[in-house]
Amino acid sequence: MAGSVIRCLTVQLSLVSLLLCSSSSMSMAQHTLGTGSSLSVEDRARPFLVSPDGTFSCGFLQVGDNAFSFSVWYNAAKNGTVVWTANRDAPVNGRGSKVSFGRDGELALADTNGTTVWTGKTSGGKRGLTVSLRDTGNLVIEDPSDGSAVWQSFDWPTDTLLPSQRFNKQTKLVAGYYSLYFDNDNVLRMLYDGPEIASIYWPFPGASVFDNGRTNYNSSRIAILDDAGVFQSSDQLKAEATDLGLGIKRRLTIEQDGNVRMYSLNASTGGWAVTWSALKQPCQAHGLCGRNGICEYQPKLRCSCPPGYVMADRRDWRRGCTPTFPVGNCSHGSSPALAPAGFKFIKLAHTDFYGFDLGYTESITYKQCRDQCLNMCLCTAFSYRLDGRGRCYPKGTLFNGFRSANFAGNIYLKVPLGFNASAQSAGGLSCGANVTVVPVSADVYGMAQGNSGQWTYFFVFAGVLGVLDILFIATGWWFLSSKQSIHGSLEAGYSMVMTSQFRRFTYRELKAATANFKEELGRGGSGVVYRGVLDGGKVVAVKRLAVDVTMHGDEELWAEMTVLGRINHMNLVRIWGFCSERKHKLLVYEYVENQSLDRHLFDAADGKQTTLSWSDRYKIVLGTARGLAYLHHECLEWVIHCDMKPENILLTREFDAKIADFGLAKLSKRDGGGSGVEFTHMRGTSGYMAPEWALNVPINAKVDVYSFGIVLLEIVVGSRVADQRTEAGEQLQLPQIVQALRHVVDSGDVMSLVDARLQGQFNPRQAMEMVRISLACLEERSSRPTMDDIAKSLTAFDDEDEHPAYH
Repeated sequence: MAGSVIRCLTVQLSLVSLLLCSSSSMSMAQHTLGTGSSLSVEDRARPFLVSPDGTFSCGFLQVGDNAFSFSVWYNAAKNGTVVWTANRDAPVNGRGSKVSFGRDGELALADTNGTTVWTGKTSGGKRGLTVSLRDTGNLVIEDPSDGSAVWQSFDWPTDTLLPSQRFNKQTKLVAGYYSLYFDNDNVLRMLYDGPEIASIYWPFPGASVFDNGRTNYNSSRIAILDDAGVFQSSDQLKAEATDLGLGIKRRLTIEQDGNVRMYSLNASTGGWAVTWSALKQPCQAHGLCGRNGICEYQPKLRCSCPPGYVMADRRDWRRGCTPTFPVGNCSHGSSPALAPAGFKFIKLAHTDFYGFDLGYTESITYKQCRDQCLNMCLCTAFSYRLDGRGRCYPKGTLFNGFRSANFAGNIYLKVPLGFNASAQSAGGLSCGANVTVVPVSADVYGMAQGNSGQWTYFFVFAGVLGVLDILFIATGWWFLSSKQSIHGSLEAGYSMVMTSQFRRFTYRELKAATANFKEELGRGGSGVVYRGVLDGGKVVAVKRLAVDVTMHGDEELWAEMTVLGRINHMNLVRIWGFCSERKHKLLVYEYVENQSLDRHLFDAADGKQTTLSWSDRYKIVLGTARGLAYLHHECLEWVIHCDMKPENILLTREFDAKIADFGLAKLSKRDGGGSGVEFTHMRGTSGYMAPEWALNVPINAKVDVYSFGIVLLEIVVGSRVADQRTEAGEQLQLPQIVQALRHVVDSGDVMSLVDARLQGQFNPRQAMEMVRISLACLEERSSRPTMDDIAKSLTAFDDEDEHPAYH
């Protein structure tokens, strides 16, 4: 208890000292710097530059766990509102990163490994340049000899436009999937560019340019926000703030809900007030509720699914809804087309899905419109307008759904004849709870929303980190001074991971524990694993690193020790210690008694094992996903496993999964912008390796996501993906497998894919979710989900396997 009090007091004192330093840093900060200046991320409490009137600062801001950006922000705003960011899509590490203004006049941001993630490029060759932050919020590299700007942040906006900042055809404001830009027809527009579709939604696309109050005859394509609160563009758009007048700090920002808003700063409270917005109704923005989703404003923005549809991802409405029945009546492969008589329609009043019409007919009756959709196999619904003109719009794809009492029309969903809408609603399939969508949601790039409370998090993190550093240094010094010496390449790692459960073994101890390495449990590329019993009766697994890897022996031992020694997660094999005596290098692991997944999954086909039940399979999948998510997102160091396969998933007696074999593991910084780790040689196992291994590009955590997708598919089908063959006996290639998976997802028929040995005893919704995730994992690297996303998606279906037949 006393120790806890002392630690708390130490943290509080650290925070006080940091606050004192930060308050004085503003007065010490400079407005202009010459070449050779720099700022490290560790000194982020001190701004890099401050504008002469103190309105703006620029420097490092925390945007996530150990992730930082180089940004410009409003000082007077309560949460230090960011108005420009150099590296929004590629945050840098919280240690070792630096921004520098080089002798060549180039402003550059480097990550902890020295990689340049962003530069303010100049023409080069000029000497004596300066960098300054002006009262307008413009970060400028200037030639003092003639006062000209050779680079300025105003030319490279992110999501915000400031007064006097010119917006033109070369610039755009972007927030997630949404952007404000000048189109080729000279009109200022807003675009939703999502994973599946792209569509313009402002100004209203159903009206002409002139009906929207614009013109496309002025090709200058210029817009500007002035100090009085007027935003004007060359296409005749003119927007005025409700508090029109001078002397107010303003900004124009596009946000994650797809709306562009003008804000005014309340100088006394530091808060922002909306004084104009482009969209008067939030549901006018496209993509908010995803495919098949319906947006409604009453009075908060809400999303819901139509009858017979369920949320694709219970955490993210942007992924929309998926049908619980086959959509449309087209033929799918060998499945014949269904007759029109096998369908009926469900009416959704005052509802529409904008765009994606299969056709348009006017002056026809409701019955004629219905028959049109029935006889078009691609038609999933039709819209019929109640405006006296008899307008009919058959729909192929349902996007941009909205419901409004003011809309004079209905949507009619095509569903199988036996579909019971009331039963589906009673079962919760219509998502009637209407999960609320927060208008300004978290950043789609995976970073923290805005910078709310950034300094608080920084101070707490820095204070706690300081205390931990002191404890680690003291403990490490005591150990290293009292124990026998450790090889230099291991010393740093060992001092970091020493705990009461982690220890160094002698070779003699491990030789005795394994009865001279008698009982072999398995072997891999980096060594052989033996069963051992320590003094006291604890059963362990002892991995003896191969002699022929002496070139990499210390490196592998260091990687295993420094990573595994500090990891403790129920879905990861625990390491108890290590041995390093001359050529003898061994690791001591937790013993997992039920062998590896491949023995239960593949050997059962030969009658050597009992077939894994569906509930056990799902438990293994979920545990593996959680273990990888911990490695990728929650560890003190971020770990890439690099060899995910069924052989490296060990099982307890209760069939809980534990990920093993970190002999190929690699420490990595958090991947923020597509960068990764350079490997000297390819790692992993054929059949589970991501394509980027062969492309000579930096490797990141998405290689594990790809491998997990293969393993996930094998758990569903019960056999190796590499062993899949056509009816003619030819080996199926991965593109053919992916095509088959897409057909399964589109048709909703997962039965044909699931391991036949289960005899139909499985949860179809869980199986379909696993197939969807597997398909996503096999996409291009940038399109693959994170393991954290995957674990959450699987968790959402974890409560659905209570039926006795699944066990």
